[in-house]
Amino acid sequence: MKVLKKALLLAAIGGSLFATAATADQVNLTWQMWTASETDTKTWQHLADMVSAKHPDIKVTLQTAGWVDYWTRLPVLAASGQLADIVSMQSLRMSNFYSLLEPLNARIEADKFDLGAFTPSIIGGMSVDKELYGLPYDVGPWVIYYNQEAFEAAGIPLPKPGWTLAEFTDAAKKLTKDGNYGFGVAPVNYSVMASAWGDKYVNDAGQLDLVNPRAIAAADRLIGFAAKDKIAPLVPSGNDAGTVIQGRFNSGNIAMYVDGPWSIIGMKDQVKFKVGLTTLPRDDGELAAVTAGSGFGISTSSQNKDAAWKAIQVLTSPEALSYLAEKGRALPARTAAQSSWYQVAAKDITNGGEALDYSLAHSIPYAITDNWAAVENLFNQYFPPAFAGSADAKQTMETIQSLAQQ
Repeated sequence: MKVLKKALLLAAIGGSLFATAATADQVNLTWQMWTASETDTKTWQHLADMVSAKHPDIKVTLQTAGWVDYWTRLPVLAASGQLADIVSMQSLRMSNFYSLLEPLNARIEADKFDLGAFTPSIIGGMSVDKELYGLPYDVGPWVIYYNQEAFEAAGIPLPKPGWTLAEFTDAAKKLTKDGNYGFGVAPVNYSVMASAWGDKYVNDAGQLDLVNPRAIAAADRLIGFAAKDKIAPLVPSGNDAGTVIQGRFNSGNIAMYVDGPWSIIGMKDQVKFKVGLTTLPRDDGELAAVTAGSGFGISTSSQNKDAAWKAIQVLTSPEALSYLAEKGRALPARTAAQSSWYQVAAKDITNGGEALDYSLAHSIPYAITDNWAAVENLFNQYFPPAFAGSADAKQTMETIQSLAQQ
């Protein structure tokens, strides 16, 4: 009996020491990510759990915020030394925030990590001066989401990829009735739509040029959707205009709006009608669809950079991106995983695959400036009054151009 008690005591002590050692070896990482819905959050949590499944010694704690709050809080967290170990980053904002992230080229070279598995445009989007600052998880062109049932009720043929601005405007006018609108336009849609029409707002030197005649003409068209044609509702000034438009589309109040493939996961749980996809409307020439995407970087302030590097490789692995594709959360940045999105996420979306294929085949880089976040904030501030008729396109663009250069 004494021998048994001694053995049990030694086992207990050994187990305690083992538990202590295991706890000491555990690496706890934090991960900051934006989210649009409860379903969205559960999807990201699944990816966090995938890291622990691959690396049992690493635990990832997900920290989420809404899209607007995420970008508002990011510089505040950086200034106060509270950045997470893993920081999610959109390609369009990389030029503003890359200094917060660890350069990855050396790690990629040392581990012989295969960047060739990713769509080239998004590798460029996550880089600054040929240095990669984040591994991408998605890539996608901006497209038009439409309410198929609204089109059918109005007797309008479903829009085909490559449709024209005239066809788009005609459909939007017919869909605008009984308190509902044909199209929902957010101020930040300006650059996406202008690009689709072949109108440049950034010059060949990479500088903002909103006051050239074609840039102003594109703004006049966009403003005219609300101010003249009345096919689009007014939106509030501020960064939440896009969220308002998306909500009104989901409720059935707006028949078409601009978004990307990343929004399907949240939309499926909210809409009660059949959703379709088509391309942005082109002008007289070929469509020029801009693409962008997002990924995950390592904070320069992280105390666990090696573990974070392992984690972001899991978060962007073929398994993780196939999971995101199947959930409809993202058109994967890995080309081999993109078929999962078409087969699963896009199967319930009318013409989803066709619209994305056409857009990607007619895609161009998204032209942005180093202060693009500030430019978009100015769009959000000064376009809404123009939509209401308080200023014309020339005045609006001159004001934004002047303020953006200060």
